[in-house]
Amino acid sequence: MVAQAATTSDGAETTQSRRDTTLLLLARLMEGGREDEETAADLGKLTKLLDEDAEKVKQGEPPITSVIDIDCVDTIFGFLDMRQPDAIRAQAVLCTTSYLHAAGARGREQVSEFFHARMQRSTYDDYIVVFCTATVIFPIEYELMAELLMTEGFLASLGPLMRRTWKSKKVETACLEMLGAACLNMNCHAAIYKYCIDWLEDFVFIETENVVETMWELDTDVEIEQGGAGPLRQHCEKTRGLAAVVWTKIMAAPVQPAQGQSPDPRMESATAKMEEISKRFAKMLVDDPEHAQYAVEGLAYASTRPSIKEQLAHDKELLKRIVGVLESAPPKSPLAFGALSIFVHLTRYQPTESEEQKRLRQLKAYANAAGKLQPSPLNDDTHVAERCKRVFEAGITPVLVARCKTASVASLSLIIFILFSLSVTPALRGQLAQQGAVRLLLAAWAALPEKDDTARRTAAQALARILISTNPALVFRQTPPTAAIRPLASIITPDPTAETRDLLPTFEALLALTNLASTEDDDTRHSIVRTAWDAIEEQLFSANARVSTAAAELVCNIVQDPREGLALFGDGSAKAATRIKVVLALADADDDKMRSAAGGALASLSAVEDIARGVVAQPRGAEIVLGMCRDDESEGLRHRGAVVTLLAAGGVEALTECAKKSRTPEVVQAVVHALEVLLGGE
Repeated sequence: MVAQAATTSDGAETTQSRRDTTLLLLARLMEGGREDEETAADLGKLTKLLDEDAEKVKQGEPPITSVIDIDCVDTIFGFLDMRQPDAIRAQAVLCTTSYLHAAGARGREQVSEFFHARMQRSTYDDYIVVFCTATVIFPIEYELMAELLMTEGFLASLGPLMRRTWKSKKVETACLEMLGAACLNMNCHAAIYKYCIDWLEDFVFIETENVVETMWELDTDVEIEQGGAGPLRQHCEKTRGLAAVVWTKIMAAPVQPAQGQSPDPRMESATAKMEEISKRFAKMLVDDPEHAQYAVEGLAYASTRPSIKEQLAHDKELLKRIVGVLESAPPKSPLAFGALSIFVHLTRYQPTESEEQKRLRQLKAYANAAGKLQPSPLNDDTHVAERCKRVFEAGITPVLVARCKTASVASLSLIIFILFSLSVTPALRGQLAQQGAVRLLLAAWAALPEKDDTARRTAAQALARILISTNPALVFRQTPPTAAIRPLASIITPDPTAETRDLLPTFEALLALTNLASTEDDDTRHSIVRTAWDAIEEQLFSANARVSTAAAELVCNIVQDPREGLALFGDGSAKAATRIKVVLALADADDDKMRSAAGGALASLSAVEDIARGVVAQPRGAEIVLGMCRDDESEGLRHRGAVVTLLAAGGVEALTECAKKSRTPEVVQAVVHALEVLLGGE
């Protein structure tokens, strides 16, 4: 029987029918003995009603959550039991999430009541349901679950429970999964370390065979009774792997000792143990793909340690296996996210520090235990660059390109950070472009929400780096080069939210746009001007010489298109005159590259008669141009000066005409001398 909501004569669903439907669904869920598909379907219908409840309440209807009492909550949470079929558990997770959002404070009170009631019964079934429920609710209500987890005596009771001679496999697994979810909360992390680390280490570091020999099996599973020690050994390995993941999560973020207390010796030896566990995770990933989730999750946390990064990066087979796991993982799955996290940790460069920041960090390090906070040399740029090379050689780029199409926003951000690190190495940029990184970054930048500014800027900067080192004609065969302009333009202006002003993205964006503007495609130049001219013009005044020079080089390439030069510098406006003054001033700068770039711009602009006259008409305009002709060092600069001089107000033609018309020797002599000056002679 399918519950149907009663409707009014105009088709609108009545308040009473919604409440009746809710009660009917709950009654059917409580009665049991139904097909799995029917149970999953009813949970789905209940979820839909709960999702709609907030909107109905706004319309003045009473909430349907008022008819959901503690027995109903117990029923819903019971479907979170790991012994339930996956389809039912998946629907129960959605239903639980919807209920907690709809019920608000009342829902939190019922969670607390459920938790305490089940724990007081203290049966294995109750433990399993409570632990499974806590695992699901932790990401939804961290504060509530942290408070419940730290109820006096709860964590302390887990040790005796997990060390019992008569064990339940499901209790062990459910408990460890709960702790794995809980230890991401800072307060829970410290409490779990205090009460659980001893028995966790017993699980992790005692050999499986020793456990199998002494362990009594409580579960009456026929398959296990018939199989003997084999399935039990397999369970112990699984439990050991899960415990290792929890242990790694705890030890990856060291618990700081209380003031006045010495560091815990276990923390001092954590790195060596973590290296051992990482080798175990690596072996598990290669030899036992069935437990890949545990291995990947453990390595994702362990790889935050510099020594583990080096260990993983130098294992070619393991890197290729992780790439394979990423390739085959279901879209938007924890397995895919974990694999991406490993590669983010392996390839991440340390933030660039100014000299002042370095000094402050060193002072803090010396003030804290004689410099223990100094960064590991394994995280320096040389080591990271080598790890990036090894990750690239493992074949990650095509897999990232494929995953981009179905990735969540969080996973897409990780993909961007990996490519950002790989793009630091100039030798890899061409290959990244060949393997589809440019298309990926363009798609990612467009797909990410505008509020996710950090990831978008990172994608744009990675794109800039690749385009600096590649031929646009080869990169943009299927996609027009104009597609890259908006992302690049977005990082010309430094990030206003950053603590320190980082001009590297600005510099790299200008270089990439300069490369795009070097093509014969006038549409690209026009798009650059339309999209980014104000930001480019602002960077001409940058106090950083490299940035202002890069901006001048970009302007030089833009005005190769006479239409753009005329629109920007030749429309007779005050802005155009000011721009000519700026370019002339830059052509008189001390920096040779700046003078060359500005001189090139003047040479192109002077092809337009009105602009050429404007150049000569400026105070010191002729002097600056002739100074370029007289430059002692740069042949290119002399050439630019000569071109401007030749084109300036039609000087050669005017003087030649003057000589033809003149009969006075003094005038002819002056014309000849002027021509010599214009042509760069003396």
